[in-house]
Amino acid sequence: MAAEAKAKMLEKVQNQDGFIAALDQSGGSTPKALKLYGLDESAWNSDEEMFDLVHQMRSRIVTSPAFNGERILGAILFENTLDRYIEGEYSSRYLWQEKKVVPFLKVDKGLAEESQGVQLMKPMPELGKLLSKANDQGVFGTKMRSVIKQADAEGIRKVVAQQFEVASHIMAAGLVPIIEPEVDIHCPDKAEAEALLKQDILAELDTLSTAQKVMLKLTLPEEDNFYRDCIEHGNVVRVVALSGGYSREEANQRLSRNQGMIASFSRALTEGLSAQQSEEDFNATLDATIESIYQASKT
Repeated sequence: MAAEAKAKMLEKVQNQDGFIAALDQSGGSTPKALKLYGLDESAWNSDEEMFDLVHQMRSRIVTSPAFNGERILGAILFENTLDRYIEGEYSSRYLWQEKKVVPFLKVDKGLAEESQGVQLMKPMPELGKLLSKANDQGVFGTKMRSVIKQADAEGIRKVVAQQFEVASHIMAAGLVPIIEPEVDIHCPDKAEAEALLKQDILAELDTLSTAQKVMLKLTLPEEDNFYRDCIEHGNVVRVVALSGGYSREEANQRLSRNQGMIASFSRALTEGLSAQQSEEDFNATLDATIESIYQASKT
């Protein structure tokens, strides 16, 4: 990607009001996303048909007049979407060229089995190849997710170490990683887990060189403004929040109480949309949703 385009994307993500749309449901989460959209498993006969349907859903969202770079800073895509087209353009290029929305790519391969109260990321043997493809298609950054289910200090340390280790390869490829160590909203000692997580994240951030830039995607915290230190850290481009199973209304309320944190919602973004809606109803629902998330992200 040309240095000029990358600089414009960085400027937008770092400084503009707005939020990141997470359109990266994959694998096991795809049937659930389609069901919420009004399509149950009788609507497809194979994985290929299922991914065709979810791409139609995402294309409908992205091509809507409500979806543009005025309120949406970026969108996270699944690799399957990166390989597909929207209105004759590669999805990532369409986002930036037509909508001025910065493209990100989900690069993790899912979660390992739970151990020490956490789920690490599965190995990513093809990461180098995927990062090359991302660069070829004008992608700005990546996203990868781990999950924390218990306030286990050793488990959380492993999650953060793995995230930053993979992030180092992503930064070396010229991309900006979104590091996502999600704290499960049902974690019985969520506030304690968040305290351990923040401590480990700040320690890792302090090892980065001035030129190394990351983003953080974190669960909305129990204590308002808890991640202020991360938001203000010199190596952090932006701290974004995941909705994590909260309803959109609750996620927006929690987000609005956390100054400087912006949304990166997935299910909360598509809540209320359905395959059966007319274009007028679909666009009106999406517009209202985007506006509510935008306003919560502006605080």
